[in-house]
Formats: sequence, C-alpha cells, structure tokens
Amino acid sequence: MESPSQRLTAWVSGSVQGVGFRWWTKAQALELGLAGSAANRPDGRVEVVAEGPVEALDELLARLREQPSTRGRPGEVVAVGELRAAARGVTGFVER
Repeated sequence: MESPSQRLTAWVSGSVQGVGFRWWTKAQALELGLAGSAANRPDGRVEVVAEGPVEALDELLARLREQPSTRGRPGEVVAVGELRAAARGVTGFVER
C-alpha cells in the first residue's frame, strides 16, 4: 500500500542559484514521481515545494542534503530547512 501524499517545502541555502540547481531538482523530483516547483528566492536560497508519497519526499530531501553529492547535484548546499503539510493536489513540476 502506498503511503498518503504529503507536501514538503524545503529551503536550500548555499551556492544554489545560477548553477542549474533548479533544473537538477526538477529531474530528481520527476524521477521520484513528485509534483511541485523549484524557485529562486531573493535571499539567495532555492525554495523547493514537492508533493507525493512520504517515502519519495524523504528521498528527495536526502538527495538535497547529500554531502558530497553522488548524483551530480550542481552548486554547494550548506543547509536545508523543511516544513511538512497536507498535500494540496498540485500536478507537474515547474522551475521558477
């Protein structure tokens, strides 16, 4: 039985803008069957919003935090903050 859907919002700090990080995040999310978005924030962070099964969200979070990255993640991640909530039913994945 698949776990219920959840919403993850993650704020990724470090050298993550202008290096292909949002594109990489989208590829990882789609590989895991997640929907959502990755957007640059004015403070230099990237905000990742993803919805899907809890196990897939946990895996995405692990990939965002992985040090050093073994999946070719661009940029340098210093910290990842997270917030979990009920899923809202988003579809697709967009980079903003």
